[in-house]
Amino acid sequence: MNLKTLVWRELFERKSQMITIFVGILLGITTVVAIKNVSHFSEMAVARELDSLGANVLVLPKSVTLQDYYSADMHSETIPEEYALRLTMSELEGVDNLSPKLCVPVDLEGRQFTLTGILPKSEFQAKAAWAGAGIFSRPIGCGAIDLGTTPEAEEIDDSEDKKTLVRKRVIDDLGTDEALVGADTAAILDLEEGQTLKLMDKEFSIVAVLPETGTVDDSRIFAHLHTVQEMSNKDAVVSCIEIVGCCKEIAAGLVENVNKLLPDAKVVTVTQVVATQAKVNGMMEKLSLIFVLIIVFVGGAGIANYMLANVHERRREIGTLMSLGAESTLILRVFLLKAFLLGMAGGVGGFVIGTVLAITLGPRLAGVPVFPMPVLALWAIGISVGITLAASFFPARRAAKLDPVTSFQEV
Repeated sequence: MNLKTLVWRELFERKSQMITIFVGILLGITTVVAIKNVSHFSEMAVARELDSLGANVLVLPKSVTLQDYYSADMHSETIPEEYALRLTMSELEGVDNLSPKLCVPVDLEGRQFTLTGILPKSEFQAKAAWAGAGIFSRPIGCGAIDLGTTPEAEEIDDSEDKKTLVRKRVIDDLGTDEALVGADTAAILDLEEGQTLKLMDKEFSIVAVLPETGTVDDSRIFAHLHTVQEMSNKDAVVSCIEIVGCCKEIAAGLVENVNKLLPDAKVVTVTQVVATQAKVNGMMEKLSLIFVLIIVFVGGAGIANYMLANVHERRREIGTLMSLGAESTLILRVFLLKAFLLGMAGGVGGFVIGTVLAITLGPRLAGVPVFPMPVLALWAIGISVGITLAASFFPARRAAKLDPVTSFQEV
């Protein structure tokens, strides 16, 4: 009788006990996989939502404070637009959006509005692509989910474009003779999408009326940065550069790296946004870790108890094998291989069921789309096999050290 036959018979000798422990492993791994899968995409969704609140890093002139930026927003100090090019051509990672802006006052029908020059994101992405730079890449853990070019992704991009512009002053494309107007500006001047607007002797085509935000952006007019610079007789300068960065990268030193890259500018962090995102994502990670620890300890204790009971019940069989010349290493391998097979089956089954549950229940419970994560298959199998082997080692070792004579006397 070889090892394979022994293990196979041992697995199905006590079917009810084997099924009970297998179901326990299966449910444990299923729970962990489902939680990890949903929490991963939930963290990504939280990161995107918090990123959409606006810039969390600001590059300002040295003499301008954060209070000046929020209270005035039209300070006279400027920084070279070339700073934005430096950032674009750098190897910094974790920058989701980069938006230099220049604000100048304009008078229309006896009222003062703010003309804000912005640079389309497409120009930055092109420069980054030419240089092979990674400034718009998203390192692991930064929470970006690439939906690709599916119709669903394009629909989301189209519907969110105006909101993104309002919050981040970032838009994919903007012509030199195109403008976007805030809600208050449009209401006061009776402007609609498709109409023309004359500013400083230059006509602009209104490509969008932005939704109301309740902020100063409602009284703004957005145009191409280079057009605003030319109209206001400004050199290649900007009022500030707003950055939406991955909060994990900010915590890991993104601000310090930007400071080194731009030593003549002031780089400040909007700490409230960063702290909020870090706190929420940290809570999700801790919750997932707690469930993993529960499964490890509870599952491990259950498997160890099952194996100990199995060794106790099979003393006669173990003693018989050893009296027939079976070595202690054979007994050890029988129990460990049994544990390995249970762990493999539980890991694979738990991954499949957990993934199905996550995809099915994730959108309902967490409100986010959930997709399969193949990496969790290796993770689930590794955890499952690791727990079963670790919990079975001492019972298996005890079985291997049984004295055949004592076994027959006790039974």
